[in-house]
Amino acid sequence: MPLDLPALSRFLSSVHPYDALPSETLDRLSPLFESRSVAAGDPIYPLGQPLEGLFLIHEGQVEVSDENGVPVSILGARNSFGERGLMRDGLAMTSARALADTRLLLLPAAAFHDLVGSEPAARRFFDRTRTPKPQKADLTTTRVETLMAADPLTCRPDTPVQEAARKMRDRRVSSICVTEDGRLRGIVTIRDLSGKVVADGLSLNTAAAQIMTPDPVTLPPSAIGSDVLHMMMERRIGHVPVTEAGRLVGIVTQTDLTRFQAVSSAELVRDIARAGTAEDMAKVTARIPQLLVQLVGGGNRHEVVTRLITDVADTVTRRLLALAEAEFGPPPVPYLWLACGSQGRQEQTGVSDQDNCLILSDDHQPEHAGYFERLANFVCDGLNTCGYVFCPGDMMASNPRWRQPLRVWRKYFAGWIAKPDPEAQMLASVMFDLRPIGGAMALWGDLQAETLAAASKNSIFVAHMISNSLKHTPPLGLLRGFATIRSGEHKNQLDLKHNGVVPVVDLGRVYALQGRLAEVNTRARLQAAVAAGVLSGSGGQDLLDAYDLIAETRLEHQATQIRAGREPDNFLAPADLSDFERSHLRDAFVVVKSLQSAVGHGRGMLS
Repeated sequence: MPLDLPALSRFLSSVHPYDALPSETLDRLSPLFESRSVAAGDPIYPLGQPLEGLFLIHEGQVEVSDENGVPVSILGARNSFGERGLMRDGLAMTSARALADTRLLLLPAAAFHDLVGSEPAARRFFDRTRTPKPQKADLTTTRVETLMAADPLTCRPDTPVQEAARKMRDRRVSSICVTEDGRLRGIVTIRDLSGKVVADGLSLNTAAAQIMTPDPVTLPPSAIGSDVLHMMMERRIGHVPVTEAGRLVGIVTQTDLTRFQAVSSAELVRDIARAGTAEDMAKVTARIPQLLVQLVGGGNRHEVVTRLITDVADTVTRRLLALAEAEFGPPPVPYLWLACGSQGRQEQTGVSDQDNCLILSDDHQPEHAGYFERLANFVCDGLNTCGYVFCPGDMMASNPRWRQPLRVWRKYFAGWIAKPDPEAQMLASVMFDLRPIGGAMALWGDLQAETLAAASKNSIFVAHMISNSLKHTPPLGLLRGFATIRSGEHKNQLDLKHNGVVPVVDLGRVYALQGRLAEVNTRARLQAAVAAGVLSGSGGQDLLDAYDLIAETRLEHQATQIRAGREPDNFLAPADLSDFERSHLRDAFVVVKSLQSAVGHGRGMLS
């Protein structure tokens, strides 16, 4: 029985993005939907068929499968499907069939395109491409939540001023917020202590409430830097509490504004280049979290953020190499220090361990081993001091296995390619991400090109690498949206590293192998794969958009943790995302799974 229009409008108003549409638009749109019934087991559309429109499930269950027949989603009531094909060329990119008796609502293609073209809320929801971001962080347009210090110092109104002063001294801050029952009542600054307590000779037991500025002006986290600047200048104040729904969530001071403007990758690189010890460098790298917050808050794209953070790690490495040579003397033979892993790919975030190795000249002799052991230990220990913790798998130059002459490295790669057992696959995966950092660049020479050429010619090795790349799967649950971690410390969370970015990193490495592409950075590999014809233009753009969304979600999550005073990690609870964000993130994971399926079935290209 078809729905009547009032019932249909009520249903649509409970579904994204229709709930964000103006009522007159919803009234105009509702009559355009067609109701269809599909029996359990019947197809809805096959792959490649022209789509009649956008499908919305009113009741029932639908299975969506990729081009290889692999199910990627089981959708229920209030889920849409078919939008990806409609937004591209009008052809179905998947196949769909009913798993149960299902009622569908069909919005004709012309009406769908009109809706996307005229309503920003619908366009944001259905258009999966990423909007270009500005490349420069600007204080005046940065949100206050990025600028503020979280967890501000507080006291009760009856707190003696001497106790308040001690708290300020111990925390090394210039103000303390006076709160009562969770509400902000006032603020006490160093100026109040000197101008009211000391100057007027008040007792040290005077209550904070007597000298505070009551009901200070505040800003919400959604305000921007220019709001802070204007308020400070107009009212001649240096502290602005940040409140949300009456609750104190942070404070912005003139020092915070200065720090924001001062923290840049160039400043960190300069200070590291002048440092005399690893401990001095550690004081600089401790500012990396703030740099990440600033870069993310300034709207920089993920590949810009990770490149700038990696530049800092590269500088630390080169400075440690210089300090090592200063302490141990010049090297007896040329050497080259290389990074692999996220540093090698220039994709470091706020959470990074170290992965590195040494290539030594073939002139290396046994009597030289002690020098390079000392050098490697010095650098690896220094990196650990600076926050780049030791690799859990001991993939470091301090391990003699990864500190060898060039001829041995050639044997390593030749052996891994000739006999691609599980260990060889793992090692080759890591070593294909090598990037020279410091030393004699001539040692790198043709090694990469030679290795890619030999590996790409060995079909068995390529097949093993493809198989290895499919071990990390996107966290897709067919019935419940996401497959979260089932137990342990991170139960019910998503691992945005191993199940988010790593599957795309693995795909990029496979494409680089198939196309003999020299690029190491994942995004650069995907773009090069499209240019080389290893990956189709449409499939490549889908994967790039998906990767951008996953990587940016990861960085935004880490920035949020840092702003809250927590250590950043890669674990995100889906409940922390809006329905809109969850929908787009899941679609990104579906794209990655589809590309994995294409590679696994012997097709590097996705049409």
